[in-house]
Amino acid sequence: MDKYSFLNAAHTAYFAELYDQYLQNPDSVEPSWRAFFQGYDFGSEDYGMEGEIVEGVSVQIPEHVQKEFQVVKLIDGYRTRGHLFTKTNPVRARRKYAPTLEIENFGLSQADLNTVFSAGETLGIGAQTLHEIRNHLEAIYCNSIGIEYMYIRNVARKEWVQSKLSVNDNQPNFSVDEKKHILKKLNEAVSFESFLHTKYVGQKRFSLEGGESLIPALDALIEKASEYDVKEFVMGMAHRGRLSTLTNIFGKSAKDIFSEFDGKDYEQEIFDGDVKYHLGWTSDRITDAGKKINLNIAPNPSHLETVGAVVEGIARAKQDDKYPENPSQVLPIVVHGDAAIAGQGLVYEIVQMAQLDGYKTNGTIHIVVNNQIGFTTNYLDARSSTYCTDVGKVTLSPVLHVNADDAEAVVHAVLFALHFRMKFKRDVFIDLLGYRKYGHNEGDEPKFTQPLLYKAIAKHKNPRDIYAAKLIAEGVIDKSYVTKLEEDYKNSLEEKLEDSRKDKTTEITPFMSNEWVEFTAVQEDGMMQTVDTTYAKEELARITKVLANLPKDKKFIRKISRLIESRQTMFDENRLDWAMAEHLAYGTLLEEGYDVRISGQDVERGTFSHRHAVVKVEDSEEEIILHNNISDTQGKFFIYNSLLSEYGVVGFDYGYAMASPKTLTIWEAQFGDFSNGAQIMLDQYISAAEDKWKLQNGLVMLLPHGYEGQGAEHSSARMERYLQLCAKDNMFVVDCTTPANMYHLLRKQMKADFRKPLIVFTPKSLLRHPLVVSTVDELANGSFQMLIDDKKAKTDKVKTLVFVTGKFYYDLLEEQEKLEREDVALVRIEQLFPLPTQNIREVLSKYKNADDVVWAQEEPRNMGAYSHMLMHLDEAKTFRVASRRPYGAPAAGSSVRSKKRHQEVIDFVFDKTKNNQR
Repeated sequence: MDKYSFLNAAHTAYFAELYDQYLQNPDSVEPSWRAFFQGYDFGSEDYGMEGEIVEGVSVQIPEHVQKEFQVVKLIDGYRTRGHLFTKTNPVRARRKYAPTLEIENFGLSQADLNTVFSAGETLGIGAQTLHEIRNHLEAIYCNSIGIEYMYIRNVARKEWVQSKLSVNDNQPNFSVDEKKHILKKLNEAVSFESFLHTKYVGQKRFSLEGGESLIPALDALIEKASEYDVKEFVMGMAHRGRLSTLTNIFGKSAKDIFSEFDGKDYEQEIFDGDVKYHLGWTSDRITDAGKKINLNIAPNPSHLETVGAVVEGIARAKQDDKYPENPSQVLPIVVHGDAAIAGQGLVYEIVQMAQLDGYKTNGTIHIVVNNQIGFTTNYLDARSSTYCTDVGKVTLSPVLHVNADDAEAVVHAVLFALHFRMKFKRDVFIDLLGYRKYGHNEGDEPKFTQPLLYKAIAKHKNPRDIYAAKLIAEGVIDKSYVTKLEEDYKNSLEEKLEDSRKDKTTEITPFMSNEWVEFTAVQEDGMMQTVDTTYAKEELARITKVLANLPKDKKFIRKISRLIESRQTMFDENRLDWAMAEHLAYGTLLEEGYDVRISGQDVERGTFSHRHAVVKVEDSEEEIILHNNISDTQGKFFIYNSLLSEYGVVGFDYGYAMASPKTLTIWEAQFGDFSNGAQIMLDQYISAAEDKWKLQNGLVMLLPHGYEGQGAEHSSARMERYLQLCAKDNMFVVDCTTPANMYHLLRKQMKADFRKPLIVFTPKSLLRHPLVVSTVDELANGSFQMLIDDKKAKTDKVKTLVFVTGKFYYDLLEEQEKLEREDVALVRIEQLFPLPTQNIREVLSKYKNADDVVWAQEEPRNMGAYSHMLMHLDEAKTFRVASRRPYGAPAAGSSVRSKKRHQEVIDFVFDKTKNNQR
């Protein structure tokens, strides 16, 4: 008897369903069936469809069963590759892909079209003819929406997607009122751009034309999200279409935008402002259902994807602060350009954060306004991947490719994305395939580089007119309806334009001002004021007891137990090291109700094994965080080892600090110069945001710095770069030398009633240096010292006055003591910006007998703080400079050479005749 004769008797729907299940997830089917299907696949691929030889057995599968399997293969083909054969491109012919989805490629023929197949049940449509099955698949997978999802490994998510796609054959089904509303928002998008085009001829506006369906899509997303009880949106997008989004979605008055177009000066004196299509906005919107949603669109620079990291940080801060029980109530949306999402590596860093404990935001909706061109670069030159959105597959996110001319399909796709995000708390990507009507900006000539494409675009109707024609054909509206819609909106714009021209200046509204009501903006004089950072000794003792005692009922590695216990010993012996001062700074702030967030590579233990904020139980790796045990009313302590990213994580933490000014938000570099990977964040946000956008931010960057013979990449935090960015009142730059000063610095960052970014050059070898200790009293009753005078110096004896910063002080101190030089005073400048010039001048006046004033640094002459001193202190021009020679690399790779150069600088500090280091 034939081994497979049972297939004749069984119901074919069962086999079809089982085979479909096997194709999607082989491990989900019973092993013997899995072996059977593997054999079938092997035979059908290698031997043709009849009389296959599998493991030496003649497999005569009944023809009707075999056909069912072939139909299942066809269904699988559409699910897997249907997106390659869609009608999603409004202005270009699709590239050709092979093999196609023709039924002949699946062992079927035209003769089978009228045959009823049980395989239709796997689609939820019951047994149907092949003709109906194919029509169903074409409608779902090959119309105005193409979807990629078959790589999703989670069966529940994949089945949910398939179920959702089967509703209405993945076709929109909107009511008459909903259709009219879509048309209204499309009209606003189209009319706004055409109005600007005629009123501000030749001015850059980076219009949305060709992608106007973004506006009804965002509108529908916000309205529907309110039904999920979403309370806040945080959105990031670059310049393309931003003005239309600000006006038509976020409710920014067109009057304000016209004011910005007219180029008026700003009402405020203390900042410089930015171009209109970079500004942020915050507003509250009441949805049609009467629910209030807070909308935030973050300010962005021209570094196109930078804002994405900031948006995720803002969203996470809002989730942690306001919605810890239901973080999904804050929804991040990032709008990308096609060239940017494919070309900018930052996108990959952000995508990799999506499911990490320290950075996840319960899913982001990514929308690509796909112009099919980047400035002048054709998409074929802009990426190697098939799609610009292929980075989304990193997190196994569904990707929908949508024809931007089909407004209903766009809204339908966005709502699918919303449902997916809210159910699974994961990212989803929408590729809105449209075009760019003009050049990169409105004064650019695109025909120079894409003549054929722009001939097609010139003849192409805008999405509003396409949709209006569709609704007229359906009898939903008539032509006069569209005319009136356009006239009414343009008349309102004319009124706002007239109003705007009555104002002589333009006012910039601060972003997220509600979070900042308790804070004031200060200039340099405010930054120099002393802040009370004292804290009672008995409270420090109590916090120390908490931080020095691990749970007695758990087993820890002996070395870590001793390290934690040593915290109490240090306190009792009145010799607190750097790590202990840092811990007490966090502990006291937590006790006062502030939150603390620290992230970066290896911050839990600390790169130099000094922090141990997270301790692992030896036999289970359970994490113990003692900082969360200080009191019942304390703030929250968050500390996360980051992914191996600087750009993305600094952007995230900057965004976090922007949205949560009462959280001490710290990013620590593994080594200081690793922050150069985040240089764009430093240039565009950290140093400039207050001037450009009126944004305060209290982000702290800890950058290990110091020359200890570890080579070029592990010595210098490149302080010269930060100092070059300093101006007026934009940030603090500090190089502490004592644990107490670090303690007070961190507390001052929170206790002040303003926020500025704080750059701290932190030690490596000094973490365990026997002289780098502070007393309990210095923590309890001290304050941050911008300059530390030489307390041992006998003023009248001092002939050489040395100004120094950071770790180099201890190298010079050692040499001074060795040489017994009482004629030398070593003065530490702890705050490099704002430079305490008054304190420095007081010191210069104090040491009247010093005829030799030295600026000493261990960095090469072209690095370090020397040029900064020249810029900000006139007297520095007369200082004798002791430094390494100018070099291209920060330090020598040879430890012998490094020590020699280091000693040369030290020698020259104490003997100006030894001038060979210059």
